[in-house]
Amino acid sequence: MRLTYEQSLQNFSETFHLSKDETSRGNDYIPGGFSRRTFGYGPHAVFVKSGEGQYIHTIEGKKLLDLNNNFSTNVIGHNHPLILKKINEVIPDGFSFGNPTYHELDLAKELCHRIDSVEKIKFFCSASEACLAAVRIARGYTGRKKIAKFEGGYHGFSDDLAISAHPNPDSFPGPASNPKSLPDSDGIPAFKTDHVVTLVQNNFVACEKIIRAHASDLACIIMELQSCAGGIVELEKSFVHKLGTLARELDIVLIFDETVTLRAAYGGLQSLYDTKPDLTVLGKMIGGGLPIGAVGGSGKIFDVLETNQVMVSGTHHGHPLAAAAGSACLEAMDHGAYDRLNSMARRIKSELNSWALKEGYPFTVFGSFSVLGYAFTKETNQQITTHRDYWHKIDDKSMKIYALEMATRGYFPVHRGQIGLTLPMTDDDISGYIDATKDIIRCIYSA
Repeated sequence: MRLTYEQSLQNFSETFHLSKDETSRGNDYIPGGFSRRTFGYGPHAVFVKSGEGQYIHTIEGKKLLDLNNNFSTNVIGHNHPLILKKINEVIPDGFSFGNPTYHELDLAKELCHRIDSVEKIKFFCSASEACLAAVRIARGYTGRKKIAKFEGGYHGFSDDLAISAHPNPDSFPGPASNPKSLPDSDGIPAFKTDHVVTLVQNNFVACEKIIRAHASDLACIIMELQSCAGGIVELEKSFVHKLGTLARELDIVLIFDETVTLRAAYGGLQSLYDTKPDLTVLGKMIGGGLPIGAVGGSGKIFDVLETNQVMVSGTHHGHPLAAAAGSACLEAMDHGAYDRLNSMARRIKSELNSWALKEGYPFTVFGSFSVLGYAFTKETNQQITTHRDYWHKIDDKSMKIYALEMATRGYFPVHRGQIGLTLPMTDDDISGYIDATKDIIRCIYSA
């Protein structure tokens, strides 16, 4: 008998009944019941009591393989001994100063050594804040006002960047070759869209036409080499190379947002491309699970900060706890760690895609490293090369059923079509995930 969305909802709420109660209680104090709305899918959130290694433990006492890991932040797992050791070393000395500490300098040095394009770096409290700062730096450096970003590209919730990241596909936001810039939310002034040029992934002819039309006003192009929010889209290497060449020709600052993709390779995903950015945004794993963001880049561009031509500052920038935890995380993420994570990702992608193709199921796994996308499509063999592909080709109901069922069976994914792997995961964990996925797919499409 075919699995229905209603059945999955019931199974989910019965399994996580205490979480359902806590969500209801939270509604009295927090809009929606909790602050991180992206963790809500189905009728309510799943409340967590603790985490250890590759697992989280819910308030119901259920152990889940954490395929979210705080949207890829906890790449070495929960409560890693190296991070706990570092934090416990810092706390007795105090952990909130206006003064700099050597922890900030150690993390800066490590990141500058790892990422070839990063000569200098400045820390913030989140990657959202770092993206906002990167745009300000680019505007200050070039003296231009407009920025370019990709349709579907997420770079935080600031007014300048919350444009066309999650547009409603039913609102026809311009043709695919020339997307219209639309605010993602009420509360964003309409004039903000006047300063944002929206591009389309993997179509250089269209992008070149748009960029040249705005070149005299464009301060920067900001992008992820593999987008990781609201559907994963990989940028083709030849496309990125051409875009980088165009940006240099027109003196436009090229910004790579590696908030998630730093976990793709030791030097970031950019190390696997043949194009260097002028600025790189970092976050998530570089704080070892604590809040952090950073902008790194060329010393030439960073002169605007040295001379105070551009001002960016904050109370907790370079926070010693986050910096120390980040250094511990990077210590664990040596070359072998990246090899292991990406090997697990290749296994999942290969086994599930070959099985789905053989069985004729419209399911696919995509992505180039340990943060993978998955999709139930409306037809078999449909490719996802832009976010519009994702919005128009996805079977949304099957996506929802899958996420709910995974949670009830002991796996915590991201409902919007994303999984992240962590270093402590075992071959048995991966086998279990693959088997559970196959079983759910059979149930969704059974007669």
